[in-house]
Amino acid sequence: MLKQSDLSSLNKGDSVDHFLLVKKCEIRLTKSGKEYLSLELGDKTISCPSNLWDDVPGFQSIKNSLVVGDIVKVNGSMDEYQGSAQIKIDKIRLSKQSDNVSNTDFLPKSPRDLKIMKGEFLSRLEKISDKNLHQLMKNIFADERFEKFVTVPAGKMWHHGYISGLLEHTLEIIKICDLMSDIHSEINRDLLICGAMLHDFGKIEELTYEPVFEYTERGKLLGHIVISAMIVNEEMNKIPEFPENLRNNLLHLILSHQGKLEQASPVVPKTLEAITLYHADELSAKVNAYKNVINNEIKSGTSWTKFISLAGTDIHSHGIKSQSVDSKQTLFD
Repeated sequence: MLKQSDLSSLNKGDSVDHFLLVKKCEIRLTKSGKEYLSLELGDKTISCPSNLWDDVPGFQSIKNSLVVGDIVKVNGSMDEYQGSAQIKIDKIRLSKQSDNVSNTDFLPKSPRDLKIMKGEFLSRLEKISDKNLHQLMKNIFADERFEKFVTVPAGKMWHHGYISGLLEHTLEIIKICDLMSDIHSEINRDLLICGAMLHDFGKIEELTYEPVFEYTERGKLLGHIVISAMIVNEEMNKIPEFPENLRNNLLHLILSHQGKLEQASPVVPKTLEAITLYHADELSAKVNAYKNVINNEIKSGTSWTKFISLAGTDIHSHGIKSQSVDSKQTLFD
């Protein structure tokens, strides 16, 4: 097992003596025409940009062979550029088999216990009372597809961007949707919960985590919303006499869950369940994203992050301790 300090714990001027995963690698030219490598290097906590100049020991030996997914040993120091962390490289080499490091050492994982999360999901699935929806869910969340579902991240970086992130994100949305169904009896609970379970299911084909988090060709061409709808519609066709009204409303939840046309939803939410799912998804995603930014992006000596473009603002860590005493292992009673 890899034993080294987290990149996120290092400040400007701290030494770097780390194995790091190459997440981006491009050969570029300086103004004087000299080659250098523009890199993004990271561990399981953060990723940092870095430039490998032609006078750094190790440059010539790896400049034409280095690819995304490689592991490198870097000696250098933490630096800053325009307020963001950057790694200054003094020496670099490719990892060797004897280093005993692998790509999994550098992929962040959900802080929650996977066995508990899987149990929560399957237990909630069994509570779906509509026979058609229950059968649909059982058919979809099975075998290899289920294993992918409980493993893939929910995204590359903005929210739940870690192994099992999609499962964690989905469980949070289910919890919010159940709460809203308790408050508003007019909501069809089974329909909404199935929409919550399926809304991002296409990410099992949109995203890959080997060797790094990246979009697949299918994911880039179709997107997870379309992939989800295609899978669900295909599985509905296998169930005899699946109700057409139920089909259309469940597909509407998937297609509208990002809320706005400019946010890649083919349609906007037009039902009680759809507007509930949209806001539940937003709440889960943005709270997780803010937590991640506060944990990793606070500028040294301040209580503020840099300007976060995806949030449209800089974010503040107030330092007021939470009054919560217990951190429950499960989201569900």
